[in-house]
Amino acid sequence: MKSRHIRLILLFLFMLSGFCSLLYQVVWLRLAYASFGIITPIMSILISSFMIGLSLGSWAGGRWVGKLRVLTGFSAIQLYALTEFLIGIGAFLVPISFSSSEALLLSLGGMDSFHYLIVSALLMSLSILPWCILMGFTFPFMMSFIKDIDATSGEGFSFLYVGNVIGAMGGTLLTAYVLVELYGFRATTAGAAFVNFLIALISMLVGARHASGEKAQPHPASVAGPVVIPGPVSEENSVLLMTLFASGLASMSMEVVWVRAYMPILGTHIYSFAFILGAYLFATAVGSYFYRRHLQAGAVWKTDDILTGLFAVSFLPLALDDPRIVFFLEGFVLNGMGMPMVFLGICPLCALTGYLTPQLIDVYSRGRPEQAGRAYAVNIIGCVIGPVLASYVLLPYLGIKWALVLLSVPFMLLHLFYHLRSGLRTRWHGVLNAVAAVLLLISVFWSNSYEEYFGATDRGRIVRRDYAATVLSFGRGLKKQLVVNGQGITGLTPITKYMAHLPLSFFEGTPRSALVICFGMGTTYRSLLSWGIDVTAVELVPSVRDAFGYYFEDADAVLRNPHGRIIIDDGRRFLKRTDLKFDVITIDPPPPVEAAGVSLLMSEEFYASMKKHLNAGGIVQQWFPSGEDMILYATTRAIVNSFKHVKAYRSIEGHGYHFIASDSDLKLLAVREIASRMPADAQKDLLEWSDSKDVSAALSTILKQEMPLWSLLSNDAAAVISDDKPYNEYFMLRRLRASFNNTYRTVQ
Repeated sequence: MKSRHIRLILLFLFMLSGFCSLLYQVVWLRLAYASFGIITPIMSILISSFMIGLSLGSWAGGRWVGKLRVLTGFSAIQLYALTEFLIGIGAFLVPISFSSSEALLLSLGGMDSFHYLIVSALLMSLSILPWCILMGFTFPFMMSFIKDIDATSGEGFSFLYVGNVIGAMGGTLLTAYVLVELYGFRATTAGAAFVNFLIALISMLVGARHASGEKAQPHPASVAGPVVIPGPVSEENSVLLMTLFASGLASMSMEVVWVRAYMPILGTHIYSFAFILGAYLFATAVGSYFYRRHLQAGAVWKTDDILTGLFAVSFLPLALDDPRIVFFLEGFVLNGMGMPMVFLGICPLCALTGYLTPQLIDVYSRGRPEQAGRAYAVNIIGCVIGPVLASYVLLPYLGIKWALVLLSVPFMLLHLFYHLRSGLRTRWHGVLNAVAAVLLLISVFWSNSYEEYFGATDRGRIVRRDYAATVLSFGRGLKKQLVVNGQGITGLTPITKYMAHLPLSFFEGTPRSALVICFGMGTTYRSLLSWGIDVTAVELVPSVRDAFGYYFEDADAVLRNPHGRIIIDDGRRFLKRTDLKFDVITIDPPPPVEAAGVSLLMSEEFYASMKKHLNAGGIVQQWFPSGEDMILYATTRAIVNSFKHVKAYRSIEGHGYHFIASDSDLKLLAVREIASRMPADAQKDLLEWSDSKDVSAALSTILKQEMPLWSLLSNDAAAVISDDKPYNEYFMLRRLRASFNNTYRTVQ
């Protein structure tokens, strides 16, 4: 088998390997949310753990590949095949490990406890670390094989890096936009494991052919043109490693900040994260591709030129993605400008880092697996520290704008260091320095993130930040608003009062306890307490709880009420770790209904868990805001499949539905009898924002709007929300098909 053909096969294998790796990262992140909670640190911990594994594997694989070959008698590509096979096995073991870890964590209290955060980080890391270490082995193992077939090759890392990044981009986008919607998490993961097994099989066949066939002769390149390893050969290795570490830290920190910064522009659905990560990988692949082309032509850009460019474009995300610019363009120029503006903001920086990273590793390693493994490990260590730094320090204490400004500093320092060290002066240095200066001034003195944009004219506006989210409170009177990570959550509306009073109206006997999942402004919690019962509220974001006093003048008295308590935890996880039972459980998931993770509070598995915590005759209230009809149908089916008795009511303000569900008969008393059972404080609370002054009339308004369940169900039995197939979160193909069918019918 000719060396050139082998290299093409290796490139294809590494594309498949990269595809599987990012598929696992996307799926594991979603599974981690289900097991550990939907908070920013979970994403940071998983990404950091992923990177730690890659770093350890890259370093250890480079050091051990020679010894392993001697010890086992395997060739380098046979070791690579074994690694891919084991990664496929890990695909089935990680979900099991997550579930076991979740069970161990139930005794550690709420998610805001220090012990929980530390132990959950440890268990999550241990769950994925072995398999990520194996992923890190793949680079030095395959580089060792490339040395076998071409002893003169000095650019094996960049050759593999391009294929790996292209595959990773495909894995990210196809997983989020296609595979999970069609097949669900389990089948998607199983398919990726099969691809790992296929890679292992092909690698074994290549190894057998190479061992039994002719010995490939050393050659200068896989394509025409001279191979010249570029860069400042005289630079000390420590400088190269410092550059790799700093660029990895800054770029991965920025990625975490971007995810929070772009939510108001891209939305809170799963596709936002996939788009940002896909754009990051696309630009990285483009940068790596051009490095490979320049490498073959012997005209690679100098390191100090690249760093000058990085310093200049590091301010682009904040400067271009200001909400004022995007919303202006969407309102007056063209709809859907958010994605292009985000793409233009992050791609130049990602492309330059995609060019710089393989260049520096090629310079450092000269094609030797051990040196490449060490250099790549240092780069990944920076990538590990970055997300943790962004989640626990920069975002909570500085906010989005100043976090992005501060993260440009590493690129500025590297630029100055190389610039002063080389002494080179070109016209591009002057131009890029001027661009950087202008963008720096714009970023510091003019640009805003959504944290500065929303409610900017309200002098009483309060910004709260914590490890989970940025929370904005602003407005006056009944116009007060709650915004979490750029998403409007709720307002002071009677709808949230009915989330308390409506289910209590159905409860036979005297209610004694209630649970609120998702605190919001606290209206439902406050209304439940007006019945004089014990009320527990579960809220994911500490700052949302802390904002309660902004919305209600009697907040201090409500918080002192001995019958109430507010727990910071994931609602689903709270149910798993408590033995308490309740007469009423009311759920108000954060909008929109497509938001990432919302299905965890609307799935059949969630309802099964919740039923265990209902007293005899217990009632569940599930709120569904306005949204796609098919998601409404899927929600209805999940509830109907889970409870024996279900009623649905159109809400009072013309949008959304209240679902009332129970395994006991739902006997509705006469309106006047319901009103007579309500405590005086509860009657007062119900009428607080109502145009009606009569409790019976207020209750009649919503009870007259009962919807027949058949009108809220689809003929498609597959339209149901489950943990494996979160129908509401993954909708792209469904809506594209609907749009195509509508267009086709119009044409016909």
